[in-house]
Amino acid sequence: MTIHMNGSLTITPLGGLGEIGINCQLWEGASGVVMVDCGLMFPDDAHLGVDVVIPHFGAVSGIKDKLLGIVLTHGHEDHIGALPWLVPELRGTRIYGSSFTLALVEHKLREHEILDWVELCPVNAGTVLDLGDLRFHFFPVCHSIPECFGLGVETSVGRIIHSGDFKIDPHPLSGTGTDLQMFRDFAGLKGARLLLSDSTNVMRDGRSLTEREVKESLAGIFDAAKGRIVITLFSSHIQRIQEVFDLAVERGRTVVVSGKSLAGNIDTARALGFVKPPADFFNAHTGVPDFPDEKLVLMVTGAQGEPLSALSRMVLGGHRRLCIHKGDTVVMSSRMIPGNVKAVSRLINEMYRLGAEVLYESVHAVHASGHAHSEELRDMLLAVRPELFVPVHGEYQHLVKHGRLAQRCGVAPDNIVLLENGQPLTLMPDAFRLDARVPVECTLVDGKGVGDVGFAVLKERRILGGEGMVVVVLVMDAETGSVLHGPEIISKGFVFGQRYSHLLEDAKCLVLDAIKSAHGRSGRMQDNIRSSLRSFFKRVLERDPVVVAIISAV
Repeated sequence: MTIHMNGSLTITPLGGLGEIGINCQLWEGASGVVMVDCGLMFPDDAHLGVDVVIPHFGAVSGIKDKLLGIVLTHGHEDHIGALPWLVPELRGTRIYGSSFTLALVEHKLREHEILDWVELCPVNAGTVLDLGDLRFHFFPVCHSIPECFGLGVETSVGRIIHSGDFKIDPHPLSGTGTDLQMFRDFAGLKGARLLLSDSTNVMRDGRSLTEREVKESLAGIFDAAKGRIVITLFSSHIQRIQEVFDLAVERGRTVVVSGKSLAGNIDTARALGFVKPPADFFNAHTGVPDFPDEKLVLMVTGAQGEPLSALSRMVLGGHRRLCIHKGDTVVMSSRMIPGNVKAVSRLINEMYRLGAEVLYESVHAVHASGHAHSEELRDMLLAVRPELFVPVHGEYQHLVKHGRLAQRCGVAPDNIVLLENGQPLTLMPDAFRLDARVPVECTLVDGKGVGDVGFAVLKERRILGGEGMVVVVLVMDAETGSVLHGPEIISKGFVFGQRYSHLLEDAKCLVLDAIKSAHGRSGRMQDNIRSSLRSFFKRVLERDPVVVAIISAV
C-alpha cells in the first residue's frame, strides 16, 4: 500500500484522558475508522451499585458501519475490558492484538457467549497491518503484562506513534523490553509527526524500579519469613507470578493459589508458555495441603482491598479454606490505586490486628510500576522527536506535567495539545485543528443493564444511602374513595426514633390530608403525599428520605 501525503486524519479520544481507565480512541481516515483499545474503568464512590464504566455507547455504535477493525495495545482491563458490552454493537469486526491479549479477550467473549460475533486476528512484534489508509507497525514494549505493543502508524498526514503503556527496563527478566530503536527508526531523521505517550507516572522522578530489583527484594522476604508467606498482586502480572513460583521452588515452599481471576490467568499463561508453575502447585478451590506454615506460599487476589477477593475473605473470615493468622508475612505486591486506598488501609490494619506482618510498596520494594517514570518518558520523547505531542493515559495533572516535559525536550509549546475526552484532533499534511467536541459521557453497566443507569438513578441511590426510604401503603374503596386500610408507614434506613414516635401519627394525618386535597385523583394523591411528607421530615427531623406512596383501589 502506498501512503499519499494528502487528506486528513481525525483522532477522537472516547476515554483515558483526564482519568485512569476507559482507554479508547477512534482514528478516522478517508477509508474508515480504526478503534485503538476498548477499555473500562471501575466505578468510584459516586457510582453507587454500578459494576463497570465503559466508553460512550452512542459514540461507538455511531461508527460501526465505518469500522475497519479494533487494534489492542495489550490485555489490561482498562484497554480490553469494555469489549463484552460493545462487541454486540460491532458484530463482524476484526480484533487485532498479541496472542496473550487475544487469549484474554477470547475468555471474556466466550463467557458472554459472543465469541463467534467477531474475528480475533493475532499480530506479532514487527507485524505490518494495513487497515484502510492506515498502516500499523507493532513495536514491543515492556509493561506489567506479557506481549504489549506500542504502535507506529503510517498515515496520509505523516508518521504517528502511540507509545502504549510502557516502561524502559534495560534488562528485563523476560521478553525483549521496550525497543526504543524501533521507535527511533520508524520516526526517521525528521522525527514523527505526532506522538501520543503514556503519562501515568510523569510525576515520579527518575526511573522505575526494575523487575530484577523487585525479585531481589522478594527473595529477601522469602529468606526472612518464618511462617507462611501470603502474597497478593495483580492477577495479570504474569512475570511477577513467575517470580513467586521460582522463589518458592528455590526455598522449598509449596504455592497455593486462591482467586478465580488469578487461577484463570495462570492457566491462560501456562497454555501459551508464559508461565511455568511448579509441580507441587495447588488451587485452594480444590483443597489446601496440610503442610507446616514455613513450607507454604499463598498467592491470592485482593491487592486493592476488593470486598469479595480471596484476601478480604481470608481476613474477615469468609474464606472456606484459608485465613490470616499470627506469624504470616503478607506482601502486597501492587500499587494502591487512589480510589482504593481506604479499603486497602482497613485491610492492612485488620491483618496487623490478627498478628500478621504486612509489607507494601510505600515501605518496601515489593512492586515495580509498569509505567515509565519521568526520565523514561524523556527517553521516548528524545527517541521520537515529535513535531506534535499529545499526552494520554492519565489524569489532567499528569497530562499537563507531561506537556511541560515535552517542551523541555524541544517540542514547540504551540504543538503540545492537551486533549480531553470527546475533543477530536484533525491532522492535515501541514496543519492541525481541534474540531467541535462530541458527546462522550460514560456508559454505566449495572448488572445486565447497559446505559440504563443515569444521573437521576444515581441521585436516588445517594439519597437512599444517606437519607433512607419511607413507604406509605393505602387501600381505598374504588367507588367511594374512602380509606379501607391504612395509611401504614414503613421505613427502611430511616428511623423515627423513640423520642419522635409521635411524629408517625402526625405523618399519617398529613397523608390523610393529602388524599382529601387530591379530590380522588390517584396520581395527584401520590404527588401530594410525597410532597407533604418530604416537607414535614425536612422541617422536624432535618432529613429528606425517598417517599414512595402505594395506593391500591378495591
